[in-house]
Amino acid sequence: MADQTERHAPPCEVHQAGSSQYGRLFAASAGRHAERTALIEGDRQLTYAELDARANRLAHVMSARGIAHGDRVALLARNCIAYIETELAAAKIGAISVNLNWRSSPDELTHCLNLTGPGLVVAAPEYEEVLAEVGFPADLVFGNDYEAAIAASHDDDPDCLVDSEDGLVIIFTSGTTGLPKGALISHRAMVARALAYATELKVPDRDTFVAWSPLFHMGANDFALSTLLLGGQVMIVDGYQPDEIIRAIETWPIHYLMVLPGMIDDLLNRMREAGTQAKAVTMMGAMADLVPRPLLRDITAFLNAPYVNTFGSTETGLPPATANFVAVGTVPETLSKRLSGFCEVRLVDPDDNDVADGEPGELAIRGPTLFSGYWANDEANREAFRNGWFHMGDVFRRNPDGTVDFVDRVKYMIKSGGENIYPAEIERHIMADARIADAAVVRKADDRWGEVPVVFAARHDPALTAADVVDMCRGRIASYKLPKEVHFIDFDDIPRSTSGKIQRHLLEDRLKGR
Repeated sequence: MADQTERHAPPCEVHQAGSSQYGRLFAASAGRHAERTALIEGDRQLTYAELDARANRLAHVMSARGIAHGDRVALLARNCIAYIETELAAAKIGAISVNLNWRSSPDELTHCLNLTGPGLVVAAPEYEEVLAEVGFPADLVFGNDYEAAIAASHDDDPDCLVDSEDGLVIIFTSGTTGLPKGALISHRAMVARALAYATELKVPDRDTFVAWSPLFHMGANDFALSTLLLGGQVMIVDGYQPDEIIRAIETWPIHYLMVLPGMIDDLLNRMREAGTQAKAVTMMGAMADLVPRPLLRDITAFLNAPYVNTFGSTETGLPPATANFVAVGTVPETLSKRLSGFCEVRLVDPDDNDVADGEPGELAIRGPTLFSGYWANDEANREAFRNGWFHMGDVFRRNPDGTVDFVDRVKYMIKSGGENIYPAEIERHIMADARIADAAVVRKADDRWGEVPVVFAARHDPALTAADVVDMCRGRIASYKLPKEVHFIDFDDIPRSTSGKIQRHLLEDRLKGR
């Protein structure tokens, strides 16, 4: 008798019919919206029909150069139209786009390239030299050579069989210690992320998404690719250029404007100075927990749009908790989050037992938006994937109404005299004060307690003292959690990753010299 697996395994044709392949779904979107604008970069625009044809041509160029199903195509460039074209071309033939961080050091770049072993390296001209230095010279360079290769190719759809579980893109996580890990995102996951984006945030099909943050990160990349499946247009901006962002929000209705910690204050000041009149912004934001709460009030009031209280990741997409908003013009008392759809969530202790409401627990998730593991990193996969769940490394508490409150990253926890201290518990009280521009709590070694919490703060008010900062927390948290030191630094001196997150390990390094 056939076993259960054999009796229920679908025939190959049935499996193929139900398989979601991003490249073919984009081609179908291009067929429905052929004359709509797909991509905008400065004065240049491509319609869906033009973008699909160019991606097809580039796909044939890749195939002619030996790239086959499952091969990796390394991509090192700043945001531009050719970046999206390269990702689409790889998707159409089942190759995996390896989105390299152009801010990486040569050692980090070497690690990422050796880890993924690309069969083709595509790059912008300014990165040819560093690629040659690390032993991976560019095979195709944006500009004249790139355009000549596309022009000499043909634009019929590549006839390639790609499975929904095949890899689409590798995005490197911005870990605070060690070398970057490559998160493999499948066609299935990206299609599910597009559905989650459209459903959770109610995105219209004629939306404009401004892709200004690096396309080598999940934020801009996920939402740009999702927008192209929905039939909207993507305005590509090379990094934080406030004038370009302001031009976009004055020109088009924008459903979701991505703003990140570290740039909100500057953007708000520039919009005020320019007297910006937004066409229509429906919602904005990311990582509300990392934004001073008075600033949430100010930016939402100026654009008359709520702030999306997001909690997702490179590994999960928008889930697990991007279904709540900060109301316009308010300083939120809490940043409790509603759990997203399209996922299952547990909060667990170190032994994988569910914790009670009100108790801190690591968030474990499973669902269709989830990535397919870290590329060639069995150790990291064993640690993160346990008992059929992905463990995010983020600690939450569940409230009686089912919402969850972010506590902190597991790895940021400070062990002080046998007690657990989560930096975010301290930061939320400091950042609620209007005199604070930004703040981060880090650990410092201590002979008596093992570790103690220390604050780095940027202040609006130069008269603010260290004692004032400690008093922001006194009576609100246990006395053993009170900061033992406060160091004031300039806002621009706070080290950040390209996604706007404060790089705590660099602040901790500064303490070693004090």
